Amino acid sequence: MKKKNQKKHGTISNIIFMLRIMFKVSPWLVIGEIAQQLLRSLPGRLISVIGLKYIIDEVINGGDTKNVIIGIAVILLILVFSEIANSLFFELFAHREREKLDLGIQSMLYKKAAKLDMEKYDDPGYYSDFILAVEMSSDNIKYMLTNVKHYIGEIVSFVAISAVMLTIDPICLLIVLLSVVFFIPVGRYTGDLMMKRRKAVTEKHRKGDYFARLFYLRDYAGEIRTGGLYPLLDKRFRESADDIVKTQNKYVKKIDGIFFIQESVIQVIGFMVLLTLYIGYQTLVTGDMSAGDFVATFNGAVQIGSGILFLTVYGVRNFTERAGMIEKYRIFMSEETKVPDGSGIAECGAPETIEVKNLSFRYQGKEEDALSDISFRIEPCEKIALVGYNGAGKTTLTNLLLRLYDVSEGSVEIGGTDIRDVTVDSHRARFSAVFQDFQIFGATVGENVALEKDYDSERVMEALRKAGFSKELPDGTETILLREFDDDGLMLSGGEQQKIAIARAFYKECPYIILDEPSANLDPVSEYELNKAISETCTDRTVVFISHRLSTTRHADRILMLENGKVVESGSHDELMAKDGKYAYMFRLQAEKYTENNE
Repeated sequence: MKKKNQKKHGTISNIIFMLRIMFKVSPWLVIGEIAQQLLRSLPGRLISVIGLKYIIDEVINGGDTKNVIIGIAVILLILVFSEIANSLFFELFAHREREKLDLGIQSMLYKKAAKLDMEKYDDPGYYSDFILAVEMSSDNIKYMLTNVKHYIGEIVSFVAISAVMLTIDPICLLIVLLSVVFFIPVGRYTGDLMMKRRKAVTEKHRKGDYFARLFYLRDYAGEIRTGGLYPLLDKRFRESADDIVKTQNKYVKKIDGIFFIQESVIQVIGFMVLLTLYIGYQTLVTGDMSAGDFVATFNGAVQIGSGILFLTVYGVRNFTERAGMIEKYRIFMSEETKVPDGSGIAECGAPETIEVKNLSFRYQGKEEDALSDISFRIEPCEKIALVGYNGAGKTTLTNLLLRLYDVSEGSVEIGGTDIRDVTVDSHRARFSAVFQDFQIFGATVGENVALEKDYDSERVMEALRKAGFSKELPDGTETILLREFDDDGLMLSGGEQQKIAIARAFYKECPYIILDEPSANLDPVSEYELNKAISETCTDRTVVFISHRLSTTRHADRILMLENGKVVESGSHDELMAKDGKYAYMFRLQAEKYTENNE
């Protein structure tokens, strides 16, 4: 995902970036989480140091029992108040605001993803990082906010308890600091290791998830059940799972080894040996420490030690790991489109001349052009058919007309204006497109046809009629399709789904229609009715359609035959048949096939 010359942001920069986003979406949650952490951790830690010291010294020194009881009561009140405040914060505020924060950041991601250049989907590395950024956004929010509030809580606790320990015995504080300072660089190293592990495992999971999806997606159910694919897919899935385990093991040994050294050296040598010996000597031999001082010093040392461990090792590790994830999110959000807006606004009026001038296009990372030096004109209201073998460049050409990609060389002009000189949205608004790999969404029929929430029911039904859709709709245009969100959702055949997609072209009021294999899943009668509907109802629109069924192309005003990224023939069906070239050859092959089948 990261561009070669793009500057990589530092850990602190990425933390601040994510905090700004969280604060923008829900400022009171950020403030509340930090305040809650202080209220949750600081009182208990101070009580374990100051409170216990007071109670123990009062008891051992024969103090007033009343003072001991009052001290205990105050401690209990503080702890009860802290617990109640924390519970109220989570139950009445935090859960709701966390959902709001999660949804707000997800909305930012989806808005950006909706404008992502199509060429990004052609780059496996970018696409993998893109998926990682989207899938991990919720975790990044949760972990980053948790880390930040813990970090601030640890800093405040460290300052408060250190101040207390300094008044008791500064040497104890020095022992604790020396015990952990050696391991400060370890935090960053372990964080980097965990980030590398996450990236490697995520890539392996992506492959494993693909094979897992095949078992429950309806699209693949037929082939798996009739083609004997289960053993093959199961083998691939198990291989992927083994690969994930091997990748985990590669990093776990290193990470666990580092954790063991941290814990054994810091906890055992630092606290259990050096500190215990020192404060025991000061209490039992020199008498410079009271019993209360002993407890306060030991508890304070443990609190400071664990705090410094978090601030310099665990916290740094967590921040380093999360900062790497945020870096992907940040790069994704700052990605600049290669299909930029022009300054003009395209009018969605009557069709104008479309002129393709010396157009060439090459997909990113490819060595050869997908389209090379193509030039042609489409007059207003013409019906143009694009034909050719697979890989000839037909779909690529329509994608360029829609500005899903921008040309590498040459231009596309509509009404004499380069389509790059107008905004992307206003340009695409004048097109209705039905793609070969169209999708039906878990929504109402009306929403699926109009592709928007607010729609005209009468226009939807008319568009469905023109598309040849005749299936009964129990709730009219409000009938839910698919069963993603409704157990009673209407399921459609492949041909019925295609008619829903075709109806989108009839519904949208625009001057240009692009159809990529519109009759691929239709029976001959439906295909005939579709061609008739296009001829009768699209007289005032320009239509460009791709078809491998050359019987459909006979109705086109003009046919463009593409081969190896070039237009090799152009003309009407009769003209191209008379020319007896490549188109005529393809047409006769199909005609012979139909004749043989009839015989």
